[in-house]
Amino acid sequence: MKKLKYIIVLLLIAMQFSFAQSKEGNVDNLPVKEYTLTINKKMVNKVDKEVMGMTINGTIPGPVLEFTEGEYAVIYVKNNMDVETSIHWHGLLLPNFYDGVPYLTTPPIAPGETFKYEFPLKQSGTYWYHSHTMLQEQSGVYGSFVIKPKEKTLDYDKELVLMLSDWTNEKPMNVLRNLKRGNEWYSMKKGTATPLNQVISRGAFGAQLDFWRQRMEGADIADVYYPAFLINGEERIEYPDFKPGEKVRLRIIDGAASSSFWMTFGGETPILIASDGLVVIPVKKNKTFIGVAETYDFIVTIPAKGKLEFKITAQDGSGTASAFLGNGNILPAMEVTRPDKIGMMQKMAKMNMKMGAHALKFQPRKDERYDMKAEYGMQMDNMSVMDMSKPKDSMGMDKMKDMKMDHSKMSMDKRADSSMNMKADDMKIDGMQDMDMFSEYNYDYLRSPNKTTYSKDLPVRDILLNLTGNMNRYIWSINGVPLSEADKIKIKSGEVTRMTFNNLTMMHHPMHLHGHFFRVINKNGEYSPLKHTVNVPPMQEVTIEFYGDEYGDWFFHCHILYHMMSGMTRIVSYDTPRDKRLEKFPITKLIKEDTHMYSWGMLDAASHMTEFNYVISNIRNQFNVTAEYGWNENLEAEFTYERYLHDYLRVFGGVNFENEMEDSLDDIETTAVAGIRYLTPYLFQLDVRMDSKLRPQISFSREIMIFPKTAIFGNYEYQADFGWLDDLPSGDNFNKEVTWSVGIEYFLSKNFSLMGSHDNRFGTGGGLSVRF
Repeated sequence: MKKLKYIIVLLLIAMQFSFAQSKEGNVDNLPVKEYTLTINKKMVNKVDKEVMGMTINGTIPGPVLEFTEGEYAVIYVKNNMDVETSIHWHGLLLPNFYDGVPYLTTPPIAPGETFKYEFPLKQSGTYWYHSHTMLQEQSGVYGSFVIKPKEKTLDYDKELVLMLSDWTNEKPMNVLRNLKRGNEWYSMKKGTATPLNQVISRGAFGAQLDFWRQRMEGADIADVYYPAFLINGEERIEYPDFKPGEKVRLRIIDGAASSSFWMTFGGETPILIASDGLVVIPVKKNKTFIGVAETYDFIVTIPAKGKLEFKITAQDGSGTASAFLGNGNILPAMEVTRPDKIGMMQKMAKMNMKMGAHALKFQPRKDERYDMKAEYGMQMDNMSVMDMSKPKDSMGMDKMKDMKMDHSKMSMDKRADSSMNMKADDMKIDGMQDMDMFSEYNYDYLRSPNKTTYSKDLPVRDILLNLTGNMNRYIWSINGVPLSEADKIKIKSGEVTRMTFNNLTMMHHPMHLHGHFFRVINKNGEYSPLKHTVNVPPMQEVTIEFYGDEYGDWFFHCHILYHMMSGMTRIVSYDTPRDKRLEKFPITKLIKEDTHMYSWGMLDAASHMTEFNYVISNIRNQFNVTAEYGWNENLEAEFTYERYLHDYLRVFGGVNFENEMEDSLDDIETTAVAGIRYLTPYLFQLDVRMDSKLRPQISFSREIMIFPKTAIFGNYEYQADFGWLDDLPSGDNFNKEVTWSVGIEYFLSKNFSLMGSHDNRFGTGGGLSVRF
């Protein structure tokens, strides 16, 4: 009997040991807390229309996951959809395998399957989670993740999570497809377009010419039209249970797919106490900018009389949402005025600089291969200066205690801080010392309570990352190269990586590095704050640095969802063996996401002619089908394949079909064509070609928005025929053909326009344009 008891005890001990070892990282038998998240498709109505969304446990956003620092998290994610999904734990420091990027660190969750995430919680603060599969985050797969400290050190009575987001009734893939085709409807719908009549009335035509010269329509702020912005899933939400005088900790998360916000508060000025989950020196601050994927914690005091308003305003001024805390009359939050895009253009013109030219002065060293490959977007080899632009990670949280840096790894490094302490003057571009348009976006108000510098004995590696993009084709990149054509950025353990983001675009880019925190160098020098996501304003520099103490591959990207999907992404790698559990999940499925093919088309049905265009395109390849038919039975159709050499230049070849005689479709001439197409400065589309009968042809076209929702367009084409197939060229057998057209278009919606045009072959007429 005693032997049986001993055997049972030994078996229980063995089972307990086995259970503990089965939990990756749970070597100390930490207290376990479990959640189950079920992801499903569901019809939802956020803005006046029922559409298919994606919910977590039936809601958008998903539930708040609450933990205490030191616990062991076990989270089961069940996929009840008919497509793969995933969950990334944004800002958490955890084992690489559970970071949640499908095909890179973690297996995708197949339809009907459940994946078990498990990891120890080594930190406290405000974080969040979201899908990292395609564009699912935009459809609703996101929620908040709160880790309370072991011991409360801040003075407040209650707390509230506020999850900010944006909502579209369109399918997210259709949103990206519309951006890829260059449709201006979103800016028209939001009222943020800058048509020529408004530009001229403001005396900004010279500034507009400068932007056109640089192949840009104007100052860009936000890409997508959203009918609503949400706080905890609502445009307006009330929290009446808070009592007068109570201090409430607001845990604010920007979980939007592509919207940054200005946050303002009614009542007393709130106290900002944390950024990206980490405590900072408290500072009173009302109007505060929050970039996509950032988190901020504030303490607010419920007013003695009335309820305070917390308001978010989309960065481009296209919408707001509010939460109200308390009861009674509203203490309104400060209004944020809509940005003056034409004024921004004028200020940029006064800078008298060429966009992108300032990038060269920050380049680590001259390398002709780098210049060529960065411009043309070609893959970098291991010897190129791309090695100078391979990001590195921040510190492992095992080097941080109670979110304070391990001072054995850090000391005041004068060599580093003297060069990286970025004052306002350092951020300015020549010719604009008194006009820093983007100074309000810096992080100077964030100060770490502890020194965050590293020991000066540690090796330091400097990396330049130019943030680049092309709004005309909606392609985003780093150093001119999208993820699909880039090498991994290698990281060495025990080394400090210092990365400078040099934003060469007119858009903000919130850059997020998975699994790490990094120093954001600001005026506070050795007390610069630690973050996991950093907003890089247009035409500005931001420098970060971190200590490499991790393993595996980690995702690094712009957190504007449509920028990430269009190429502004990298993989940073400690160059360690890949986890064997990922053998069946090739990383190429992630890397090739930015090469997805998109298609769109347009049909002009008018009284004098009909024209059809259809495009299938990705970063490098494009197929075009065009056809036009006039009332006089003049038919021309063409199929071409294009290969983009870089964003503005492509070569093409194809077949052209055209009837030789007007008023007759009996005799169709078929010729092969080849040439180049080029987007010139001032945004003219140039086509230079030669056909199989050795007839050269040149054409160019342009469209300009002249009034809100109204654009004019024109096309000119010149073809020469020297009769080379009959005899030698001479003045007797030289023929030429000139065709041209001009027209006007009024946008009724994203898919329909009224149009009228005059063509020198078909005459004048009007009709309807249909986009699909």
